[in-house]
Amino acid sequence: MSFSETLKQLPKVSHLAALTLIDADGGEVATIENKAGQAGSLVVYNHLAQLYGAISPDAAKKGLELYAEHTDDARANPGKHPNIDRLIGLIERDETLRVKQVFAV
Repeated sequence: MSFSETLKQLPKVSHLAALTLIDADGGEVATIENKAGQAGSLVVYNHLAQLYGAISPDAAKKGLELYAEHTDDARANPGKHPNIDRLIGLIERDETLRVKQVFAV
């Protein structure tokens, strides 16, 4: 299944303005906003957080599956897909990120 097809199967995120990713020390690592160019990643990361409770290495592996064809492109072009690169890094470093939802008003 392609990434665009996968997105149609995942829970909607219209209630979210963003997700904040937080490392083990409590530092904000990244924010994924509900805007063009990031909305697909917001859907994926939100789904992973719902399934796994955080973005753990196991969640990251599932995320790479969900990104489908974009995962291969990210591996071939490091830096082109930072949200996928982050998942790869979590697996390599065996790290977990907490997720804080920022609700739309």
